[in-house]
Amino acid sequence: MILVTGGLGSIGSHTARALLDLGESVVVTAHRATRPPEFLAGEVVIEPLDTTDEAAFLDIGTRHEITGVVHLAAGRYDLPDPVEYLRAESLALLNALKAAREWGVRRFSVASSIGVYAGVDEVPWREDVPLPVVAPHQIHAFKKSAELFTALTGDGAGFETVSLRIGTIWGPLGLPDSPFFALPRLLSAAVLGEDPDLTPPRPPAYAEDATDLCYVKDCGRAIALLMLTERLNHRIYNVSTGRLVRYSEVVAAINAVVPGANITLPEGRNPERPPDNHLDTTRLREDTGFRPEYDVERAVPDYVDWLRRHDR
Repeated sequence: MILVTGGLGSIGSHTARALLDLGESVVVTAHRATRPPEFLAGEVVIEPLDTTDEAAFLDIGTRHEITGVVHLAAGRYDLPDPVEYLRAESLALLNALKAAREWGVRRFSVASSIGVYAGVDEVPWREDVPLPVVAPHQIHAFKKSAELFTALTGDGAGFETVSLRIGTIWGPLGLPDSPFFALPRLLSAAVLGEDPDLTPPRPPAYAEDATDLCYVKDCGRAIALLMLTERLNHRIYNVSTGRLVRYSEVVAAINAVVPGANITLPEGRNPERPPDNHLDTTRLREDTGFRPEYDVERAVPDYVDWLRRHDR
């Protein structure tokens, strides 16, 4: 049985679904929302959990035989005090690692981020490239530390560890107003018939901006494969499609699917944006056989259909 922390969030719920589809039983933890999306209803065990509560975390192992952990739970990203943010995230991770050690799990995966590559000039970003010591944001700083904490604990306790350097993810249950990229806002505004307002603090969008965009269903399946593949040759994996997608491609797909959307973006590229780059996914493809199933033309109609039936 696999435990997925943050298992009712966007990436977590789709990871749980993918694990179920591969024949695994799943327990998910939930802190705020405890009602599962319909694609998980009746198929997963839900454990309400504040991941900073060590005793409550460890108690899950008294009710379930946990053989693997996918740690995706995350605290509030917008906490202005980095000390409070780092304390909450570190406590949650350390509790998850302690539980994994006491339960004797086989494999532990932790969510890292494409953001750990900030400042790396190599194209594309490969898992073996040296990372800068400094980080431009508290999330990136923690994700780098989380990889180190996880590998160190796993080596000492005897379980395998996987750091998931996750790309730019969008799709059902994601934030409609992502603080990191504008595409979810553009799509949700089109479905709701609203003005796609991108005034600050919302991130801007230009036609030639590009990102390594990955639909959440593909992301969940990739993580599930990394948990269940019998033999992995590495402990760090980039998780994404492995290609740059221009914002103009996504907007064209939205306009084609949503009548009257007529979204237009400023020409060119955001002059304040760092150089666009993408993740090398060779390790993921070679070790698990993963191939993305959702290109923009398939992802946008699927996401639009979901948003027409749900809040996000």
